[in-house]
Parts: sequence; structure tokens; C-alpha cells
Amino acid sequence: MRRALVLPVASALGAMLLVAGCGDGKQADPAASAPPPAVTVIRVSTAEIRPATTFTGRIEGKEKVELRARVEGFLEKRLFTEGANVKSGELLFGIEKGLYQAAVDQAKAALLTAESTLKLADLDVERQTQLFQRNVSAQATLDQATARQGEARGNMLAQRATLEKAELQLSYTDVTSPIDGRIGRASISVGNFVGPSSGVLATIVSQDPIYANFPVTQREMLAVRKEQAANNTGPFVVYIQLADGSRYPSPGKIDFVDNTVNQGTDTVVVRAIFPNPNGVLVDGQLVTVVVETGKGESALVVPQQALQVDQAGPFVLILDKDNKIQVRRVDVDSVRGADAVIRKGLEADELVVTEGIQRVRPGQVVTPTEAKRGA
Repeated sequence: MRRALVLPVASALGAMLLVAGCGDGKQADPAASAPPPAVTVIRVSTAEIRPATTFTGRIEGKEKVELRARVEGFLEKRLFTEGANVKSGELLFGIEKGLYQAAVDQAKAALLTAESTLKLADLDVERQTQLFQRNVSAQATLDQATARQGEARGNMLAQRATLEKAELQLSYTDVTSPIDGRIGRASISVGNFVGPSSGVLATIVSQDPIYANFPVTQREMLAVRKEQAANNTGPFVVYIQLADGSRYPSPGKIDFVDNTVNQGTDTVVVRAIFPNPNGVLVDGQLVTVVVETGKGESALVVPQQALQVDQAGPFVLILDKDNKIQVRRVDVDSVRGADAVIRKGLEADELVVTEGIQRVRPGQVVTPTEAKRGA
């Protein structure tokens, strides 16, 4: 009886182990079942590359105005938003007018009195002249009347000048913008007493166009001039490279070369002018100025973000026809803004990985998404 019970139990245990074993065999490998990682790729393209020299430059507004109070009084109002664009003639600050308006009214009254006195003196001279011609009045009386007439005319002119001065002083209570540009922070708050000695109320800098100043050594200046004379390369093309490595879209042109050399650095200040309709370039900004000259040559370029460097040198990850990642060693000629110029190692239209580089390894199949240059 006991043996009969043992056999069914053993059979049941064996069946359970068999089922468990079959279940373990069917578990999938997570790495094998995961979808191919997604990467972004871009095609190697060709571009016309010209010899270029880079300089460190600084942006400078074409016009820069410091607003100051020209009369004394309490600042009553500020009519602009700090950092906003303002127009020429736009009212920006208001200084209390009461005292200056009273001076204008007083000067007008004094002028009216002076004009009345002059009119009376004119009538007296006319009357004394007639009496003198009829031998009724003496010459001395006419002379006295003429003298009073001149005195009245002089007083009238003085009062007119006083009125003009008072009106000018009154106009100074309205501080307006003399140029188009962007206004900065107000340095004095409403309610404070201001005057000619109060300092700058705010600063306005014109935005479009805008300058970029950069120093050029005498050696570089001579080399460029020799290159131009030998190859007739034409005018310079000037670009700005921004802090993030991107190139400012609008090229500039050199419009000024200083007539003196800095004896401490042996450099000449060169100025280029750029359009700046969107205000991307800001007065005082530090930039890299790229001056291109010479004849352009066709070269292969890839986004700078595709480049990687290890102990063996620079390389990129490319995508083969089977969507597998391959390592390709490259020889980099130079960096131009967001692009790297490749001397050798790549061919046009090959696909290089620009995003997702850290998620892949050589020989791995990936899911690529091609991006358009400049997107």
C-alpha cells in the first residue's frame, strides 16, 4: 500500500519539474528582444571653403547716447519699459514743470510790458520829430525821446531772450530719445531729485546696423595684403561666430581701419559692420570674428557634434548599408562655426551619427532618422 502511494507522488513531482524546466527554456533574453536604438544621422556634404583667419572681437553700437537731466527738479515719471526699443523723439522721462512753466509765464508778462514801453517810446519819438520840424520843440528833447526809444527796444529784446531761455528750460523737463535704439536700465527712480550733476538716467544703444571691432597684427595685415595682390582675391568676407559655436547668419563688411598702431600690442583696430535687425548682437558682446579671403575650394563638412576623439585621434560613427554602426577615423582640417572640415576619411553622402552616439557601439544595428542640414 505504501509503495502504491509513493509512485503517484514521484510522478507528480517529476511532471512539475519538467514543466518548470520547459518554462525556463522559453524565457527571452531582454537584450536580444529590445528594439534597435534610435539615432539621428546626417549626410556628409560638400561646401566651398575659403582660407580664413579668426580674431577676437567686441560688438559696439553704431550710436550710443547717455541720457542726462539738463535742468534740476524731481523726476515725476518714467514712460518706457527697460530693455525695450525706443524711437527718436519718444518721451522717456518727465521732470516737474511747475517752476519752469511759471518762469515762462513771467517772461511773457515782462515781454508784453517791454513791447508796450517800446510802442510808447516810438510814439514819443514820432511826436517830438514833428514838433522839432515845426520848430516847436528843441533838438535836445528829440534826442532824449530817441534815447528812451533805444532803451525800450533793448529792454524788449532782452525780455524776448529771457522768454526763449525760459521756454528752452521748460522743454528740458521732457527727456526724449535722440536716436532709435534699445534703452537699458533706468539708473534713477521716479521721485528722486535730478539735475545736470545726477549722472546718467539711462543709456540708449542703436541696434541696426552694429559694429564689430577686432585687433589685427601688422604681420597678419601684411600677409593678407600680399595674398590679395598676388591672387586678386577681391574683398574680404567677414562673419561672426557666436558663443555656442554657431555662425551669425548675415555676413559683414570692413568699413574702417584705424590710422594708428597700438605700440603695446603692435595691432591695428579694424571695424566691420553687420546688419542686426533682430538684436542678436548686443553692445559689448565678445565674439569671434572670421575673415575669409582667397579663392574657395570644395571640401567635405560634417556637423561638429559628430566628431569624437580618443587616444588614436578624431573619429566619427557612420552607418553602413545594413544600418550597422562603423567607426571611421578622419583627418580634420579646421572647424568652421558648427561644421568641421574633413580632409580625408569620409566620402560625400555617407551617413554620420550626430545624436544618440552614447547609446550605440560598433557593429550594432540601429534605427536611423536622417536630419536635414541646418534643421
